[in-house]
Amino acid sequence: MSSLFRRKRAPIEELIDGRVLSTPQFQSAQGRPGVQGGRRRGTRALVQIYRYDPDSSENPRLDTYEVDMDSCGPMVLDALIKIKNEIDPTLSFRRSCREGICGSCAMNIDGKNGLACITACADVKSDIKIYPLPHMPVIKDLVPDLTNFYAQYAAMQPWLQSRTPPPPDGERLQSKEDQEKVDRPSACILCACCSTSCPSYWWNSERYLGRPPCSQPIGGSSTAATRRRATGSTSSRIPSDCSGATPS
Repeated sequence: MSSLFRRKRAPIEELIDGRVLSTPQFQSAQGRPGVQGGRRRGTRALVQIYRYDPDSSENPRLDTYEVDMDSCGPMVLDALIKIKNEIDPTLSFRRSCREGICGSCAMNIDGKNGLACITACADVKSDIKIYPLPHMPVIKDLVPDLTNFYAQYAAMQPWLQSRTPPPPDGERLQSKEDQEKVDRPSACILCACCSTSCPSYWWNSERYLGRPPCSQPIGGSSTAATRRRATGSTSSRIPSDCSGATPS
């Protein structure tokens, strides 16, 4: 069985064969009770969260929390913040803008990669299951290690590079057509949702650079971007996987 989440200490099989909380009631990490059962009881939602602490000898596990949605915002990120603030302060995850712009809260929600800040709890039709981005090393809980992802992106030099010297007596002008070539690719927020949805990236993460670097613009006249492709890279075999996970 291939690892779904590549971590620095323990394989994901430990989550499958190890302790998974499924009893009627359990104590969270801070001793506060949680409730296991149907998805919602009235205005309450059940949220199952992948937990992993590298400083602990415990196996990875799923913790289940009951969230009162009457006192919580509508998004998955709101539920995570409420859990951390009111139930379990040991929970770790990234967040920043809460507007789908920064990409910090990228995670796997209900089996699909996406941003927690723009994913509504009401859109999840069963228990809200939250995991870190798949096939990435996990630092703690829902926090993946994106070091390799960013290094691959930087290796492509994804910035505008000119082929001609700047004019001596004025600005370097860009045509509307050239600008349209960079508008869409430059909107990438580097959340890694698409790359970690790609089977080619799972199997060849050291060679295949992923969608964000390979989607950077190329061509044009005055301010054309150029790309240096690493040798040995492969192409995606299932394009729809990454396209469906792109937040923008």
